[in-house]
Amino acid sequence: MFLQEDADVVVATIAFGMGIDKPDVRYVIHYDIPKSLESYYQETGRAGRDGEYAHCLAFYSYKDIEKLEKFLFSEKSSIEREIGLALLNEVVAYAETSISRRKFLLDYFGEEFDPEKDPGGDMDDNVRNPKPKVEAKDQAVKVLQLLTSVKGDFKINDVINILHGIETSRVRSHKKLLGEIWASGKDKEKEFWHALLRHMLIEKLLSKQIENFGVLRVTEKGKAFLKSPSSFMITENHKFNISVRSGAMMKQSHGADDTLLKMLKELRKDIAKKKQIPTYVIFQEASLEDMALKYPVTIEEMTRIYGVGEGKARKYGPPFIELIKKYVEENDIVRPDDIVIKSAPSRSAMKVFIIQSTDRKIPLEDIMRAKGLTLEELIKEMEQLVYMGTKLNIDYIIDEIFDEEQQEELHDYFMEAERDKISDALEEFGDEYDEEELRLYRIKFISDMAN
Repeated sequence: MFLQEDADVVVATIAFGMGIDKPDVRYVIHYDIPKSLESYYQETGRAGRDGEYAHCLAFYSYKDIEKLEKFLFSEKSSIEREIGLALLNEVVAYAETSISRRKFLLDYFGEEFDPEKDPGGDMDDNVRNPKPKVEAKDQAVKVLQLLTSVKGDFKINDVINILHGIETSRVRSHKKLLGEIWASGKDKEKEFWHALLRHMLIEKLLSKQIENFGVLRVTEKGKAFLKSPSSFMITENHKFNISVRSGAMMKQSHGADDTLLKMLKELRKDIAKKKQIPTYVIFQEASLEDMALKYPVTIEEMTRIYGVGEGKARKYGPPFIELIKKYVEENDIVRPDDIVIKSAPSRSAMKVFIIQSTDRKIPLEDIMRAKGLTLEELIKEMEQLVYMGTKLNIDYIIDEIFDEEQQEELHDYFMEAERDKISDALEEFGDEYDEEELRLYRIKFISDMAN
């Protein structure tokens, strides 16, 4: 349809893999950043094959890079991982460069660039809107001194917190050892330090250990720079104001029985109060909405509700079933003939493997490698397990990531939180914890509370 011009737009995971061979494609838009410049070059090359002007727009966020890094870590071969990370670093360098993007690409592929002879030399954003560069030699030295003077597993956010004098439980114990470095970077905004650290990673002054949740290490090149500092020019990050259109975030109608949903929420609240646990530990919001849509009146039907396993259905289900049964009878509700399972097809073998692996205290990295999972995929599997009522013992993982004080802090937060949304927790703790760390602790919390 696209080739015959019956459709104007094609959306796909990888443009190159689609095999599009249409000469007059006018736009190629990357919503996710590619894994390599080779892929980017091939995919953008689908546009403008007729020699006319075409536009290539790439949306870029460093969080996308971190996601791709985690995907790479699931590779079985360390050589493949190293190659993938090297290619990804080139993508970061391309996205964050302040020089002509055309020059950058041609240099990467071993070709010369002459802006006077090349008619396309003025087409990219950097050439049309040059970004100001600033000298950051002294600040780079400060970062390297910080990382070499104290033995600690610091990540990007930890370094920024130290330089801004923000006491988090992760960096508090190092405060006295840091001396004058502590809070010495307040004269620069956090965005500046983020930009500097990324430039230092690109220039190989620092390396990041993805397998150890992004801990920073000073490279040999970084040590040489510290001994003999030279000019280190960087481009500061742009600041974007993101506004949400009015009404854009309004909740879509879920088709559930609102009256019943309200009653189910009240029941959940009463049970949680008696048991002195957060409401979300009993059933998630999505589970209650599914109940108010399907009206389950038996334990078997309850197990088919989204996010409810047999263990949770038997432990918490009976009073909800009684309420629904009474509501259905009093209001002459016609229930669905078949309760359709909303969740993905059962992956019992995977779930059993995860349970057995955590019982044997196998490291997350080994579980990921064994099943070819990314960290994101493994955490999702674990979340499904505990939300459905399965006990999952990950204390050994939690003890490795968090100290005792941090665990108490997180326990108190989730105990008092009205919702289990990670976005709320991230807002509460700021840069102190990563999303994956908070999700892992939430898994422990739900598992402990619900069992």
